[in-house]
Amino acid sequence: MTPRIEVVGIDCLMLRLFDEIDEAHMPWLLAATRRLREAFGPALVDLVPSYTTLLVHYDLTQLNDDQARERVSQALNELRPDTGGQARELEIPVWYDTSVGPELEALGQRSGLGVAGVIERHSARPYQVFALGFAPGFAFMGLVDECLASPRLQTPRKQVPAGSLGIADRQTAIYPLVSPGGWNLIGRSPTRLFDRELDGYSIWQPGDRVRFQPIDHAEFVRLGGDDTPFEVMP
Repeated sequence: MTPRIEVVGIDCLMLRLFDEIDEAHMPWLLAATRRLREAFGPALVDLVPSYTTLLVHYDLTQLNDDQARERVSQALNELRPDTGGQARELEIPVWYDTSVGPELEALGQRSGLGVAGVIERHSARPYQVFALGFAPGFAFMGLVDECLASPRLQTPRKQVPAGSLGIADRQTAIYPLVSPGGWNLIGRSPTRLFDRELDGYSIWQPGDRVRFQPIDHAEFVRLGGDDTPFEVMP
């Protein structure tokens, strides 16, 4: 691994650690995140991990560009992957149903798995949280089985209901709030993902692992889920 430093703002550096998305990279990204926080201390404004990069936003009143680069070099010196087993395992209930997942049936036909097969395959394994973005509490997770990989919709929807579970390429995610979106929707979760009382306003953070637990309609409603069919959402 040979990290590259890119300037993306007067007070921001982008560290590119890898060129391809791979779950095996996450221990390195987590280790780099920890070392950078320690190296920058109070001069760090924000640190944003993603699939292959880390965005370092620092305080210009405390550091100049050369000093920031020096701290990056110190943090990454002899870096080793974080294998301490600190990642959390989260289980998120999902009601997989065509009434709230308009692409579920089409995905079943395209993959040859049928609706039941898509549900079984999608919920069979845990997913790595690679990054947070787009909206508070929106976690980009992966990688889904190749047979479930689906390109984004050509025309994004103006409104996607909160809790909607979708697939885009080999990523999967849940919309925490009502928002525009172009992912293929296959179900809905009753779990509240965005909470102002939580650290980072999100129930999950990069490095967490998430497993989706299929539930029936009655359990979905009992947990507070909104079962309004997708086609009648405003």
